[in-house]
Amino acid sequence: MLTETVAILAYIAQSFPDARLLPSDPWAFAQAQAFNAYLASTVHVAHAHKYRGYRWADDESSFEDMRRKVPQTMTEAFRLIEDEMLRGPWVLGEDFSVCDGYLFTISCWLEGDGADVNVLPRVLDHRERVRARPAAQRALAEELA
Repeated sequence: MLTETVAILAYIAQSFPDARLLPSDPWAFAQAQAFNAYLASTVHVAHAHKYRGYRWADDESSFEDMRRKVPQTMTEAFRLIEDEMLRGPWVLGEDFSVCDGYLFTISCWLEGDGADVNVLPRVLDHRERVRARPAAQRALAEELA
């Protein structure tokens, strides 16, 4: 069984080597893994505090504290992506990778989480660039069907 997002993304990329969804250079591959791990272990967890406070606390008032903090933590997490992690039109630079699909997915949660998207122009541009890809349009259409 394969359950962790970072492992699943690496598996997908290695299953379709001709698509070049992850870099073959060891350092660039490690950077891609680090980006995906940040999304999985920091950003996704910040989002999860909105719905799954019971994972971290037992008191209902704690859940509300976590929910109130989501707009701030999501904005802060995405500011790091905006300011330091996006390297070009795509996460890793000039080539689309599994990092881009993962970032797209999580960036679609921003407005619902109350994040300040006004401070994230590069992230929003990236999101629209991914959304414009034919494969993304097909996947989104299937999801809505």
